[in-house]
Amino acid sequence: MRFFLCLELICLQQRTREFNYLSESVTSPWMLNLKQLIQTNKMASVQLPWKLRLIYTACKLIVNLSRRRDDTINRRLQSLTDPKTSPSKTPRNGVVSSDTVINSSKDLWFRCYTPTTTTTSAAAAHGGDDGRSLPIIIYIHGGGFAIYSASSTAYDSWCRRLSGELNAVVVSINYRLAPEHRCPTQYEDSFDTLKFLDENLDKLPANVNPKLCFIAGDSAGGNLVHHVAVKASEYEFSSLKLIGLISIQPFFGGEERTESEIRNSGGLLLSLEDTDWYWKMFLPDGSDRDHPAVNVFGPKSSVDISRVKYPSTLILIGGLDLLYDWQRKYYDELKKAGKEADLVEDPNAFHGSHMFEELPGSALFIQGIRDFMGKQMNKENY
Repeated sequence: MRFFLCLELICLQQRTREFNYLSESVTSPWMLNLKQLIQTNKMASVQLPWKLRLIYTACKLIVNLSRRRDDTINRRLQSLTDPKTSPSKTPRNGVVSSDTVINSSKDLWFRCYTPTTTTTSAAAAHGGDDGRSLPIIIYIHGGGFAIYSASSTAYDSWCRRLSGELNAVVVSINYRLAPEHRCPTQYEDSFDTLKFLDENLDKLPANVNPKLCFIAGDSAGGNLVHHVAVKASEYEFSSLKLIGLISIQPFFGGEERTESEIRNSGGLLLSLEDTDWYWKMFLPDGSDRDHPAVNVFGPKSSVDISRVKYPSTLILIGGLDLLYDWQRKYYDELKKAGKEADLVEDPNAFHGSHMFEELPGSALFIQGIRDFMGKQMNKENY
């Protein structure tokens, strides 16, 4: 009991620190309204199973302690929150996995997940003349561009689940991290992986269909999905055909403080203070949050998305995510530019909650992805 009381005290102290940070960083007059100030702590009322709450509290504390004052990360300490899982040739939940190195000097590699059983209906619906049947999802993990990897247990479990439940080959990219490697390194590593796969189909399972290719990612990975897709629009792939983008609670922002950033500033897995810190670690020195990498439709963006050959996009968002307004703006701007965009919204989802299979919203996101992929694959007449 004493242990749990200590954790609750730590959690309360963290909330207080985040609340103080919000008060100092937001100066708009309506922030002085006491009722709205109280609403900023709304996330504290979110009910989680005790085990998840325990994991969250401990991880939050360690991640915060790993941030050094000189704007570097204590990797040894941070690794305590990021256990690793090895690939497995033995099926786990009906999925096998293996690692392939692209460039060892850059620590650029990917983990490939393949379902061990393929339904007859899937093969009939999506199989080409050469017998290739499975779609491929090129997945880019989140973590504020600064933490996690393709071997992180959390992402190994998530990608394995996607592969098994969506009956798809999933390729999870391991890219270099900030602040040791700042923007645009992560974009370059992700795009280089696409080019490698395009030129080396033999590194993929024999029954994958490269003409049914999706790029997906969550949080910072969702940001990477956007920028990689823009870059891919200018490249002639010989084998891969990008038919859809899947952006799960993408990490966008700007200098403006939005209503959802204020309302949900003390997020369970991501706070306003966290987002500012991640952007500072990621962006080139001297940049602000209106940098085109952050605010993709902002005042400094030079890309006219209406002129880009941009694939159909699914955006999945949560009502308790402090990035909700930026994600909703992203969807609206794509629609305004004449692009095909679908939206799945879970009003009770907080940032990163899709990773927890125990939470009902996780299944909602999986179903949304399944429906979107089916719609895009049907367009290809397979």
